[in-house]
Amino acid sequence: MTERGSQPGPRPHRVVVLALEGVYPFELSIPAKIFGTAAGPAGEPLYEIITCTLDGGPVSTGSDYALAVSHGPEALRTADTLVIPPFTCDPDPARDWLPAGLARALSGLPPTTRLVSICSASYVLAAAGFLDGRRATTHWNEAERFQRAYPRVRVDPKVLFVEDGRVFTAAGVAAGVDLCLHLLRRDHGSEVANRVARLCVVPPWREGGQAQYIESPMPEPATATTAATRAWALERLHRPLPLAELAEHARMSVRTFCRRFGEEVGMPPGQWLAQRRVDHARRLLETTDLPVDQVAARAGFGTAVSLRQHLTATLGVSPTTYRRAFTASRR
Repeated sequence: MTERGSQPGPRPHRVVVLALEGVYPFELSIPAKIFGTAAGPAGEPLYEIITCTLDGGPVSTGSDYALAVSHGPEALRTADTLVIPPFTCDPDPARDWLPAGLARALSGLPPTTRLVSICSASYVLAAAGFLDGRRATTHWNEAERFQRAYPRVRVDPKVLFVEDGRVFTAAGVAAGVDLCLHLLRRDHGSEVANRVARLCVVPPWREGGQAQYIESPMPEPATATTAATRAWALERLHRPLPLAELAEHARMSVRTFCRRFGEEVGMPPGQWLAQRRVDHARRLLETTDLPVDQVAARAGFGTAVSLRQHLTATLGVSPTTYRRAFTASRR
């Protein structure tokens, strides 16, 4: 109960997860695990997670069991964020395959609802018209078929996830975790997102532009890796880290180090370092009052001008604007 005369606070951001027939249980669980773990300074939940179906009844899964769900399509009208996990249905883009009940439910969404698809659920957003003219991704094995079916969508088959306005699309399985952490980071900052990642024992940050699929990503047991050097570099972002020094730490030639790094991470060392520096600068802008030039120095950019260039290229905003926007979002 609230005290006499007091007003209840605003409800947490509501994440509605739409479970369609044949839903894959792992992907269905991702939003509840990531958003449901997020808590504020006093331990208060930052999100409310509701799972619904198109009729409010049980739904079959891609495994050998069904799930009982208490909410029906009316929950969609209250969604601040809608997440659609993938399901076993094989859509036929050659015909109007979007079921009438699903189309009707999606048409009732508030215009401000943030839309999220995981893996092949991108077909639902595309068939409903939400991806027209937008950049999007899906599982790499579906990308060519998806592009043929929906030529008005600008499909990027190589990345983990894509943000285009209020619409977010992820590749497959683990990329759904990456996207939910990205949304959490946008909403509440790196500190909260990193804490959730630690509690869920998942990597706290994989850039959306990282490659979906990398040939031979796991080295042979007897093969040296760049993992220790990456961990070493993360402790020294404040200073220059020339390629030769990284290779020397890994006890490899520069050529071998670059090749091995690309196989394991999916991008060149310089690009990876720049992303980690931006990530560190964001955390400092969010959690400290350090002047921008000191943030730049601690993140290894050297000057405020360099930090501004990298942050603008990555996020489209200057450090000052980013800090102001993040501070305003926390009020």
